[in-house]
Formats: sequence, C-alpha cells, structure tokens
Amino acid sequence: MKKSLWRGSTLQSLAVIILPLTVLLVVISFASFSVHQNAMRSMVGERDQRSAQSAASAIYSEINHRLYAVRSLALLASSNLQESPNTILSSSESLMGDFDYGLAIYEQGGTRVAATGEQVFWQKLANTPELVAALAPASSGSISPVFISPANNKQVVLVSTKIENEKWVALGAISPETLIQRTLQGIYPVGGETAIYVINSSNQILYHSGAATLEGSPQTHPGVAEAFKGQSGTTYMKVGRDEHVVAYSPIQTVGWAIITEESWEKVSSPTLSTSQIIPLILVPALLLAMLALWFGTRQIVRPLQKLESKAAKLAWGDFKQIEESVGGIAEIRDLQNELAHMARQLQAAEQSLHSYIGAITQGQEAERLRLARELHDDTIQSLIALKQRVQLARIPLKNGVQLPNKKGSAVPELEELEGLIEQTIDNLRRTTRALRPIYLEDLGLVAALEMLVRETSQSSGLPVDFGTSGTERRLPAEVELALYRMVQETLNNTVQHGQAKHASVGMEFNPHSTRLKINDDGKGFDVPKTPAEFTPHGHFGLLGLYERAELIGAHLEIRSSPGKGTRLIIDLPFSPKD
Repeated sequence: MKKSLWRGSTLQSLAVIILPLTVLLVVISFASFSVHQNAMRSMVGERDQRSAQSAASAIYSEINHRLYAVRSLALLASSNLQESPNTILSSSESLMGDFDYGLAIYEQGGTRVAATGEQVFWQKLANTPELVAALAPASSGSISPVFISPANNKQVVLVSTKIENEKWVALGAISPETLIQRTLQGIYPVGGETAIYVINSSNQILYHSGAATLEGSPQTHPGVAEAFKGQSGTTYMKVGRDEHVVAYSPIQTVGWAIITEESWEKVSSPTLSTSQIIPLILVPALLLAMLALWFGTRQIVRPLQKLESKAAKLAWGDFKQIEESVGGIAEIRDLQNELAHMARQLQAAEQSLHSYIGAITQGQEAERLRLARELHDDTIQSLIALKQRVQLARIPLKNGVQLPNKKGSAVPELEELEGLIEQTIDNLRRTTRALRPIYLEDLGLVAALEMLVRETSQSSGLPVDFGTSGTERRLPAEVELALYRMVQETLNNTVQHGQAKHASVGMEFNPHSTRLKINDDGKGFDVPKTPAEFTPHGHFGLLGLYERAELIGAHLEIRSSPGKGTRLIIDLPFSPKD
C-alpha cells in the first residue's frame, strides 16, 4: 500500500519537483539578497534624482510663470496709456493669486505710481537697495535676489519688467518659501521621510521640510557645490549606522539649488524584509495555488468549456443549448444570461428574416411556375406546330414532286430542320421540368428525385445513384419543394464545381424523421465553421441550402475536406401534426 502510494503522481510531484524547487528557491533567495539590496540602493538613488530634477523644473516653471504675469501687466499698461495705473492694476486682479505681496507700478526714479496687495510692504520698500536694483530690469524682465522684507522680516523676491512708452516699471513681490511649498506639494508626499532643502547662491535656506540633517554652512553639505555648478545627480552619506541618499539639482535662472535627503534603507526595508521571508511562505503559497487551481478548474475552466461548446452550437442556430446552465462563478453565469438574451434577440431577428426569405422563395417559385406554363403552353406548342408543318412539307417531296425553280430535293434540309426543332422541344421540356417539377406535384418527392437524378446523369455524364429506405410518405407541398430544390442545388454544385466521378442520393423514411443524404467523391472543400462565414468565403449556394433548411425546420449538416469529397445530410423531424 505504501509502495503504491509512493508511486502516486502527487507524492512523486512533491518529491521530484516541488521539494527540490522549493530548496532551490530558498538558496536563490538568500544568495540574491545582497544583489537585491544593492539594486534597491541604486533604484532609490535614481528615483530621488528624477524627483529632484522634476522639482527643480517645476520651481523654475513657477518663477517663469510669474515673470510672464508681470510682462502681461506691462503689456496691458503699454496698450492702455490713457487708463490710470490704479485702473490697470484693478483690471489685473486675476494675477494677484500668484503674488503674495501684490503688484505695483513705479517710476524709474523710485516713486510709487500705484500698488495693490500689502500696502505696508510697498510703503516700507521705498528707497531700499532691492527696489532700486529692481527698477532697472533687463529688457526681458528680471528676478531679484532674495532679500528680507522690511515689513515682516521674511524672505521676498521681486519680479520686474519695463513698461514701454513710459518711464515706468511693473513689479510683483513673491515669497520664495510659499512658492516652493506650493510647488513641491504635488511632487513629495506630506509627512514623508524625505528632507528637502532649497538654497540660494548666498547659502540662504529658502525652504526646508522633513528631518533636519544639515549642520553648519549649507555649502559643506554633500551635493550643494555640485548643484551650484549646474550638475544633477546623487551621492551617499553616512548618518550614524544608516546611509542616506542625497539628490541634488540646480534651479535655472534664479541660481538656486534643491537638495533632497532620505534613508534608502527605510524606503526599501519593507521590500527587503519581504524578500527574506519569501522562502518561508512558499509552502502555504503552494497550497493556496493548488486550491486556486482546483477552484479555477471547477468554477471557471469547466464552465467556460461548456459555455464555449454551447456557443459553438448557438453559432449553428441551436438556440436552446445556451439556455441550459453551465454553473461556475457569478460572472460566467451573467455572461451566459447575456448570451441567452442575445440569442433570443437573434432568434427573433432570424425568424423575421426567414419570413422575408420565405416570401421571396414563394415568389420565386410562383414566377418559375408562371414561366414554365408560358413555355409549355405557348413556346413548346408553337414549336410542335412548326414541326408538323415541316412534316407536311416533306410529304410531296418524298413523292417526287419538285418545287418550281428549284434544283434537286429539299428532303435532307427539312429533315435537319425537323431534328433541330425536336431537340429544341426536348431542351424546353427539360427547362420547364427544372422550373416546375411536375413529377413532384403528381407523383411525390421520391419520383421527382429519381427523375432529377436520371436527367442529371444523362445531361452531365456523371453517374448518380438513387435509393430509398423505409415506408414512403408524402410531405407538405412546400417541404417537398424545398427538399427537391436542395437536392437540385447540391447536384448542380457537384457537376459544376465538385470534379466528382460518382455521386449518390439516398432518402430514408424513419418513424420520426425523414433524412436525405447526398454524397460525391469530388475534390471537397473546407467547410466554414459557422453559417455567418458562408458569404465571406463565397459559398452562396451553401447559404441558400442553410436558409431553405431553416425555413422548413430541418437540420443541415455538411461534411467535407479537400480531396475527400463532400457529404450533405438533411434531417427533417416529423411534427406532431404530421
């Protein structure tokens, strides 16, 4: 018993595959821990470098935005010189949100013309060196160095530009700390482990958040000197037993630098700890995987396979199959319900289409009947009368009577004419029988099919056998006509396209159904998977067969493959009223 248990696939898989694989994973996990640790260290450094560069670019964009705002104010003042400066500032209220201390217009000599925002600030700013420097901006505008506000002892930056056609200067005052704080909110999470510094070229700290690790002069901190040289990058520094990654990047135009610092081990330690315990959780993970595999097989895979089979039958018009539940998870059941609803809608549309096709088919058969009657009652009768006239004309010639002004006898020509008329009459009769199978109406489907097979063999030279089994019974006229047309279409396809050497037609009368079988040994073809593919592949004849079968409630099956001939089976069940 133990020996047979050991030979079981479960224990063999456990001993030969799972246990060695688990040991190998444990060895690989511990061996790769140091490699993973170095990779995490580099990854955190690269991430912090990209973050510092993004933050520097964002701060630069915000400063430039305010410079453009002051230029817009200057352009507005230049184009509206007739307006007073106070009116111009009042119409620029939308710009106030970008300037913490407001906006002002000054004469180049230092006289204030108009101001909005912090009036105390603009009053105390008068005659300060910072204002004097800002009143001589470059042609494209200027950004002043950071200085201490005389109103509240906080850091301030002036943005200025000239107003054309006037000796005026447009000014805007911003708090660098507020600007930086608002900008970095979208880049660094609040309450994070990262320490952030923004320092200007005078080694003033314009902004700081996070744990403070900068001691002494900022210029001695790693990365500061490199940032002021226009470089971006990362470096590492020891802080006690920990190692911090320092990222730095310059802020263009204003000559500032952003420095970020954080412990890369604190960032990556959850991942590293997880990597260490992965080998310990392999066993329960394996059990969960086996449970998930069993659940997936039972509740997902098998129901989906059943649903696929039912969907394939649905493609062939079997609408009842999709109604039978396949079970499985709720999503699969919902999918089946949606397919069933779609099938009902499709069935309704198909029934409407079948009614339309049925009406067309009936009209087509009525037109065939009318044409057959006209050919039979008019054209053929005229040809028969013409033949009789030829026969009457031959009588005097056979008795030796010569026509006037003619040499020789005209009997051969008249005999030839009579033969052509006879052949034309036979062809027309064959055409009328194809249009209106009179044997079908008078003698029934079996006799009509037997005559059809005989005529097909005679006209095409293809040997076609015909046989029946069971007790013959008459079917409704429209059903017999549809079956006749289906056999007729199939034999025509065999003769024209099949390249067959032999064919057969068989009819079986069973207690509960009637079955027709048409076989040939021709070249065959690839049968489309669904009726929807008949038309794109050019099988219009097959589509007609399928539609006729649907109209009479029959089941059509086509079996064929290249080089192996074709077999067509039509099953017509008997309804209770039959």
